[in-house]
Amino acid sequence: MTAAAQKTQTKPKTAITPTRGENYPEWYQQVIKGADMAEMSGVRGCMVIKPWGFGMWEQITHDLDRRFKETGHENAYFPLFIPLSLLEKEASHVEGFAKEMAVVTHHRLIQKDGKLVPDGQLDEPLIVRPTSETIIGEAFARWIKSYRDLPVLINQWCNVVRWEMRTRIFLRTSEFLWQEGHTAHASEAEARAETETMLEVYAKHAEEALALPVIRGEKTAGERFPGAVKTLCIEAMMQDGKALQAGTSHYLGQNFAKAANISFQNKAGEIELAYTTSWGASTRLIGAVIMSHADDDGLRLPPAIAPSQIVIIPIIREEAEKAKVMAYCEQVAKDCRAQHYIGQSVRVRIDTRDQQGSEKRWSWIKKGAPIILEIGPRDVESASVALTRRIDIAAKKEIMPVVDLAANLTGILKGIHQKLYDEALELRTSRTRADIKTLDEFKAYFSGSGDESFNNGQGFVRAGFCGDESAVAEVLKSLSVTIRCLPFDQSDKPASCVLTGKPATCVAIFARSY
Repeated sequence: MTAAAQKTQTKPKTAITPTRGENYPEWYQQVIKGADMAEMSGVRGCMVIKPWGFGMWEQITHDLDRRFKETGHENAYFPLFIPLSLLEKEASHVEGFAKEMAVVTHHRLIQKDGKLVPDGQLDEPLIVRPTSETIIGEAFARWIKSYRDLPVLINQWCNVVRWEMRTRIFLRTSEFLWQEGHTAHASEAEARAETETMLEVYAKHAEEALALPVIRGEKTAGERFPGAVKTLCIEAMMQDGKALQAGTSHYLGQNFAKAANISFQNKAGEIELAYTTSWGASTRLIGAVIMSHADDDGLRLPPAIAPSQIVIIPIIREEAEKAKVMAYCEQVAKDCRAQHYIGQSVRVRIDTRDQQGSEKRWSWIKKGAPIILEIGPRDVESASVALTRRIDIAAKKEIMPVVDLAANLTGILKGIHQKLYDEALELRTSRTRADIKTLDEFKAYFSGSGDESFNNGQGFVRAGFCGDESAVAEVLKSLSVTIRCLPFDQSDKPASCVLTGKPATCVAIFARSY
């Protein structure tokens, strides 16, 4: 037997091919396909989110919406179309989004030479919402007259459009779903506090719902949101060592208030401009979950965002067994739904599809259902269930008395979340280099020519930075590396900048990113 044949023969069988190690970008696409989450549509760059994928988004929105309302925010909705004249009032904002904007220039179609063609040119072009600072600012200017009208704390759930040249499902599409928060305040201190509060909301959501450890930090001036005074962010490491921005919160100062004339009469009777913020997170979070937790057999979902936290598979081989098995499955489902996890009834699905039990089991493994229960006639007789935890499918199925299942269910779900979080944190820790001190070492790491035991180029470098972005731009571009953030934790300030050798003013996180 040849060496190649031996390798093929001994290679473990996986539900997803290629594996992460063989082709990570293609593995990502195949995980989405295997879980039947989403697909690209007939419109270039736009995706169709299928029920299982949209079910994840629904749970993400429920958790975030609860957190927003707990911090005093209310939901509203604003137009999809934004007049060009509104955008032009904030020059840096327009410049930052200009190349990504979709523009509507006509209001109807007519038949001409057997074809439908645009007609009825608009007096003013309309921009399809790339983000809503400008049009929400116009509304705030109407709503706010006095200090008594402040603060205004608004959130919007909607879709946005930004033309993308290179698209990837959930990570970067021309149209995507998100929420955008917009607030107005009477003082700079209050607006800055809001910016920090909402970043922490995102961080807690990532850690407590997505099992995603994140680094809290500030973007450099060159990486700020267009028009912002300060941008805060959370950054997460994916399994290939790349960074993914999982949420941002922007302090906008009075820039947008000046453009939109959001002014108010203060307590002294004087007219002054409000201070505003904005913050957002999108369906990109689903991509983060996939790339952080999935394995070579498919998704592994944190229980908080799994559309079904428990899937029950009836094992019925003879028609005479059906009624008894199904009645038992229904009772188990009822008992499980009576339990609660993070404030909600446990979500249970009974899979009644006309398929073999093994086919059903593997379909739910690929979908990442946290707990899979298989129930046949023997389980009914012994008042038990056969339990598989998705995080440990290599282990034997656990035969558990049904009375113990309900009693231990919340603990089992918490344990699944914690294991996913711990694994992701261990990966980030093991792939973060804090010992790189010189430009040569930096180049060697990101070019993959250093010590192979340190996952060259596939992780974060935490190092000193002089603060001069123009001085480091060329070397970072040549390595396809960016400054992800200046982390809030600045406890280990080195003496010199890793890229220029100049005195360091702060610590920065350097990485390749999505």
